[in-house]
Parts: sequence; structure tokens; C-alpha cells
Amino acid sequence: MKGIIIKSTGSWYIVMTDDKSLYNCRLKGQFRIHGIRTTNPVAVGDHVEFEMEGAENNGVITVIKPRTNYIIRKSINLSKSGHIIASNIDRLYVVASIMLPRTSTGFIDRLLVTAEAYHIPAALIFNKIDIYTAEANKRCVELMELYSSLGYPSYAVSALEGTGLDALREVLDGKVNLFSGHSGVGKSALINALDPLLEIKTGEISSYHNKGMHTTTFAEMHPLSFGGFLIDTPGIKEFGLVHFESKEISERFPEFRALLPDCRYNNCTHVHEPGCAVKKALDDGRINAERYRNYIGLLNDENLDVAEYE
Repeated sequence: MKGIIIKSTGSWYIVMTDDKSLYNCRLKGQFRIHGIRTTNPVAVGDHVEFEMEGAENNGVITVIKPRTNYIIRKSINLSKSGHIIASNIDRLYVVASIMLPRTSTGFIDRLLVTAEAYHIPAALIFNKIDIYTAEANKRCVELMELYSSLGYPSYAVSALEGTGLDALREVLDGKVNLFSGHSGVGKSALINALDPLLEIKTGEISSYHNKGMHTTTFAEMHPLSFGGFLIDTPGIKEFGLVHFESKEISERFPEFRALLPDCRYNNCTHVHEPGCAVKKALDDGRINAERYRNYIGLLNDENLDVAEYE
């Protein structure tokens, strides 16, 4: 039998088949994915084959199909191992907010750089637009224009009022979508607003305007009633880069990547070298200064291998 992993509970996995039937499965023996040292050989989003075993709806996973992509974070307990958050993702959506709480562009760029590294198309969703001040609305428009110009589709929505949700449903339909962002940006409320049939659990929130407590503790894939899948992930405090070399970071900025062949030195860091095409583009206003500052921040980050989840 064939199916897709929609949830992991440690040693057991919930597999959903094409007809939406659910099976509790365990792994057969010891699986090792070649070239990846991880704490979890099977991840949400994996396509697997399994055989029925014993009790009704119980099975044994015998084959893990090759992944088209995956996204990984550092394991909390094993510093040299990673933990695969999810696999076979069509698009990663960074769920952000301009205020209450404010999502920094530094955080956004870390997620986008990670998506670039693992060959996952990415987009942005700015939630809570119903509470934005005039200044926050202006900032939202600026960021949407910036990121859209870099190839990251951007959406402004209100989970509370339903604004912008139809356009979002249209792009989610038929795809495997991953939502990620800080706790408090209204990710669970947004998912429930997009598909009320899901009834994603949310923690107690003192006010819509203030930071709430997200109750997701692991990635889980939900079939959408209008088509496709949505992978919900834990709220993130900080997202560090796993298995990155400093020299790779500039390659993960699309606006930098196009200019790299024009730098005088092959190992240019785009900080102090003469003849740097990236620095020239920055001076000419062709590269956004805030994005460049975030790049420098990543270069100087001594904790590139840290990813902390709430």
C-alpha cells in the first residue's frame, strides 16, 4: 500500500492513502537516508509504502520514496544531527505581521535563505492587516513590493475579517504548502479561517491584538477541503541556518546571486573587497540596504546552527 506521512508521534506515523484512509504505521528495522544525518528517518510529507500488520489500520513502513526537497533544523538534543521538519514541499509561506508582534526582516530573510538552500519556492503572508496603523500599512506595502520584486509572491490578509483569503486559497489549492512563522502572528487562526473544517487548536489568547500561545509542537499535514495540503509547524523564536558555510549565504540571496560572476574575486564576501559587484549595486540603490544588513548579520552570526522553536 502507498501513502503520505501526515503526522509523526515519535515511533509511530500516521499515513494517509489516496482515498483519505488513515493508518498507524511503524518503521521496519533501521532506516538510514543516505547523506543526511537526522534524528527522524521519516518526516511529514514523505511518500511511503507500507504493509498491513496485526490489528486493523496498523502497518509497517517498508519503503521511503526519494524526496524532491526537505527543510531541516538542528536537533535540540543532538548537536551534530538535524531534524527534518517536512519534505516534498511545493511552497513555504512565511507568515508574518507588521505589528503585535512585529516580524523583523532579519527573521524573514533567514527563512527565505533556508528555503533557497533546500530548493523550496517561498512566499510571504502578512496577517492582521485589520489592526495595522497607517504607518504599518505603509511598511507592509513597502515589504510586499520588495519581496515580490525578488520573486517571492506576497499576500496581505486578515484572518479575523477574511480579507485576502480567497486569493490565498487559490494559490494553496492542489499544492503541498508549509506555513512557518513566529508565535503570535495568527498562524493557527489563519489556517482555521482558510479552512474552517480543520479546527486547528489554538492556545489561550488574551486579546486578538496581543501575542498568543501557539500549541503546535511538531509539524502536521492537513488535507485542505478545497484541495491540496497545508503543513502547520511550531512557532519559531529564532531560526538559524543548519549545515551552512558562510560563503554559501550570498548565493541564497537572489539579487546577489545574479551579480556574483561580476565580482573581481571568486571568494568575495561582499563586505570589504574592491571590485565587488554587490557593493556597487548597493551603492547604486539596486540592492535593498535592509536586505544587505541582514546578509551581514548572517555572516557575523556565531550561531548559524541554532534553530529554537517555541
